[in-house]
Amino acid sequence: MIFRQLYEPESSTYTYLFADPQTREAVLLDPVIETVERDLAVLQELELTLACTLDTHIHADHITSACRLRSLTGCRVVYPAIDDLPCADLGVGEDRPLRVGGLLFQPLFTPGHTDTHHSYLVDAPGVLRVFTGDALLIDGCGRTDFQNGDAPTLYRSVTEKIFSLPADTLVYPAHDYNHRHVSSVAQERERNPRLGAGQTLAGFVQIMADLNLPYPKKMDIAVPANRLCGDCGEEAERALRALDSKSFQGAPAAPPTDAVRAPDFPGAL
Repeated sequence: MIFRQLYEPESSTYTYLFADPQTREAVLLDPVIETVERDLAVLQELELTLACTLDTHIHADHITSACRLRSLTGCRVVYPAIDDLPCADLGVGEDRPLRVGGLLFQPLFTPGHTDTHHSYLVDAPGVLRVFTGDALLIDGCGRTDFQNGDAPTLYRSVTEKIFSLPADTLVYPAHDYNHRHVSSVAQERERNPRLGAGQTLAGFVQIMADLNLPYPKKMDIAVPANRLCGDCGEEAERALRALDSKSFQGAPAAPPTDAVRAPDFPGAL
């Protein structure tokens, strides 16, 4: 599998590129509209054809480039089927995985950050990876105070689905605000300040209730735009950029003072 982790600094978003080395078909997970030219350049450099875009959820901190990329490349736009977006070409779910060439993306329904959030499990030879969107971050997790988020639901999503994966599964989040690239299920189970080390449901709910985070300034523009798969026009894009304010959608907890930064796991970039 061809794999790249790409970064957009304004929203601290990771976009992931996957491709089948035989068919040269590619998938972009959680693409950002500001980085369309970069993503097209990477595809061209690697001699890949973009088969589809795929999103973990309807984002509130940036606008997806799904529709823009479809207009430029002819790719399909893929979203969780539960979102029921007319702009999407294909819906996926736990019973409807996505296959592109020899690549298989197994959706995991992981609500709590939003009520339709999905993570994606990708099993490449010798390396199991889970792409957790905003549900689970390195040493943190996504917010639960808007978009029908719910702290108990997120706790169950992470502890019952993600933490039940094999310990050496690599964890790739949708955001990181400290320039970390990858973690593992074992690492997050052991030391995640919100959800790891045997944290109880009641303890997690209290942590999330005490965050007292500000209202995301970009949400009122980004969410409606993303319900159109990013087909929102240049006016919305300009309005989002004019806010000139980072939106810490995932708002990670401060890591423990004795924490060691994420090691170089196999497959890390």
